[in-house]
This record gives sequence, C-alpha cells and structure tokens, in this order.
Amino acid sequence: MAKAVVVKKNNGGTIAQNKRARHDYFIEEKFEAGMSLQGWEVKSLRAGRMSLTESYIIFKNGEAYLFGAQIQPLLTASSHVVPEATRTRKLLLSRRQIDQLMGAVNQKGYSCVPLACYWKGHLVKLEIALVKGKQLHDKRATEKDRDWQRDKARLMHK
Repeated sequence: MAKAVVVKKNNGGTIAQNKRARHDYFIEEKFEAGMSLQGWEVKSLRAGRMSLTESYIIFKNGEAYLFGAQIQPLLTASSHVVPEATRTRKLLLSRRQIDQLMGAVNQKGYSCVPLACYWKGHLVKLEIALVKGKQLHDKRATEKDRDWQRDKARLMHK
C-alpha cells in the first residue's frame, strides 16, 4: 500500500506584523524575544489568529511583558481552560537585554513596541524594538519619500 502524503501549509513563518508601529515610530534598535505561551495559544498561532496593532512592552519587577496583544482562541481549544485573548504574556529575554531596554525606556524617553511575531523552528519569537515617536511632519516626509522611491523605481523600470 502507498503511504499517504501529508502536505503541511507553510505561510512563510510570519504570524503577525505591526505595520502601524513602522508608520508611527522611528525604529532605533531591534531585539528578538521568546514568549511564554499556553497550549491553546500555540494552536491559535498556528492558525494565524494574532493581532499586534495596539500592543506594547511593559517592564515590571525586572521582567518584560507583552501587553495588549490579542490571540483569538479557536473553537476547538480544550474545554477545561478558560482562554483569555488579551492576557499579559511574559517575554523571554536575557538579563542584559532587559537592563538595556529598561534603561532606554526609563532614562532616554524611548518606547518599546513589538514589530512582528514569527516561527523560528518550532519556537514562537517576537521582534521588539526601541522606538521614538514621529511627529506629524515626520510621517508626511516618510510618506513623501516612499512615494518618490516608488515613482523612481517605476521610471527606471520603463
């Protein structure tokens, strides 16, 4: 008998992106962090049911937490667990990274926001960044530069 071939769907490894953060902030430095998740959350992430739009990183008791990210539970999640879509999730960073991020946020006026969530092997990773806020004129200048680059590429292509 022939064996059944199982085709696994690969969506590029990216689970969710925070495109709003790239529009609203100047990105200074990026970090990669692990996330402490429950079983039902991992199942939902495999289905791509995550949103990072209104989320940010908070520091409490020398640890980093992801606040405001939504992971929508699947209907097939286990029945003995009460899923909470917007619970605060602990981030797994080294002590040196946490100290560096906390120092920049507390002393230099930076903010810390998530940029993307993705698979790295069988692990879920979160790309976080130290950011500075953009003013309205900065956003307009960024948009103008992006339009010029698009027009320039279009002219060079012809």
